[in-house]
Amino acid sequence: MDIAPFATEQFFSLYEFTTPHLLCASDCETISIGELLRLAGTDAQALLGLRLGYTESAGHPALRAAIAATYDGVTPQEVVVLGAPEEGIYLTMRTLLEPGDHVIVLTTAYDSLLNLAEHVSGNVSRWPIHPREGGWSLDLGELQRLMRDDTRLVVVNFPHNPTGYLPSTAEFEALIDIVRRHGAWLLCDEMYRGLERDPAARLPSATDRYERAIALSGLSKTYGLPGLRTGWLVIHDAAIRHSLINWKHYTTICAAAPSEQLAIVALGAREALAGRSRRIIADNLATAGQFFNRRPQMFDWRPPLAGSVALVGINVSSATDYCHALARDGGVLLLPGTCLGADDHSVRFGFGRASFPAALAAYEHYLDRVIES
Repeated sequence: MDIAPFATEQFFSLYEFTTPHLLCASDCETISIGELLRLAGTDAQALLGLRLGYTESAGHPALRAAIAATYDGVTPQEVVVLGAPEEGIYLTMRTLLEPGDHVIVLTTAYDSLLNLAEHVSGNVSRWPIHPREGGWSLDLGELQRLMRDDTRLVVVNFPHNPTGYLPSTAEFEALIDIVRRHGAWLLCDEMYRGLERDPAARLPSATDRYERAIALSGLSKTYGLPGLRTGWLVIHDAAIRHSLINWKHYTTICAAAPSEQLAIVALGAREALAGRSRRIIADNLATAGQFFNRRPQMFDWRPPLAGSVALVGINVSSATDYCHALARDGGVLLLPGTCLGADDHSVRFGFGRASFPAALAAYEHYLDRVIES
């Protein structure tokens, strides 16, 4: 049975590794293994004796303990380490859903959060995030109207990709209360948690607030280590966790031993890594704000509250056509909003890379050149 095309990854496969200037990357600036070891104060010799055999399906006990320690009320046994964060979305949908189960997905969304739910259940309602002056908003009344007695799963993503939206604590608690009253499961993609503009606005993990919440997280975004491919799920329910690990036996079986060991090192330095990412994003947002202020007729700029990305309105006839032409002719990569379920007059910008100022300068040079011609 065919599944919808993974538009975001298909677009990146055309240009990501050949286009000189990336303005839409969702991850944060990465570092080398040597830099990571130095940052964490770990001797490389400690890793050289690692045996390259199979690992435990649920994850190395030390890694699960390190992950659990980043939450308020999670035990190591409630953590499942993944071969990659993407695997967690697939495993959750396969574990929780049967054909016909009703699912509500916050949209716009990273492709797999929506497409896998539609593929497995075939019964998905979209809960849209709404633009407002200078930002975005959620309509909790709309969520309540979408909820049904047979709603099995609600899927959300905070901080949100691609808008950078972050609900208030009160809104988040109200959302959870709606899901709880209906007895539904809640999958919360928390990959960008820790990248808030205001640290005081950081939300608790959904799993620290709701027993039927499943949290997805990993090292790719906040910590700038996508090459490790390390992700995890937090699942309180033992039966669901057991069923999910059975599905995992049909995918990766276990995570890679070197990635697990380096993930343990990274979590030991997590505050330094996350702080570095936040500083880069803050600097890049200041640069971006000046750029957008210079071109108000071209862009509709809604600064993100959290995360490393923003969805920006663009005054062109087709953002999709524009992004293809920009990559080919200008050597600059923006992601069309259509890839993430937005309209064709929006693009995603990414602010986590140290190369952002140079990439933005190249884009501005392209815009000036187009105007002059």
